[in-house]
Amino acid sequence: MKNPDERRGLVAQRIYAAVRMIPRGKVASYSQIAALAGNRNLRRYVGNALHKNPDNSLTPCHRVVNAKGLCSGSFAFGGHDAQRRKLEAEGVAFDGDHVDMEKCAITEDDFEEIRASLERDFPAVP
Repeated sequence: MKNPDERRGLVAQRIYAAVRMIPRGKVASYSQIAALAGNRNLRRYVGNALHKNPDNSLTPCHRVVNAKGLCSGSFAFGGHDAQRRKLEAEGVAFDGDHVDMEKCAITEDDFEEIRASLERDFPAVP
């Protein structure tokens, strides 16, 4: 088994890879990204990893929202409403303060396509 730091690094790589595969104009929840990384219970770790994202131009963390479609209230995206502005620029629809998850969440097919790609390119972390 890998040491804890190496394991966390591998999980973070899977998280970033999964986020890079979210199609433009769609969003995924923290839980979905955690499941793609190997453990649905890692929602908080996903948020932490995305907060530390080394390259927003490569890994579009703004495409990850909570399960209700709420954007992050933190400064991680450049201040209040920055995440919403980025999503709207990509065509993501909002219903009040929430992303319209019915229209804009990744589909089961999207999820399975991302999962299969991750399994091929980023083996599961032991």
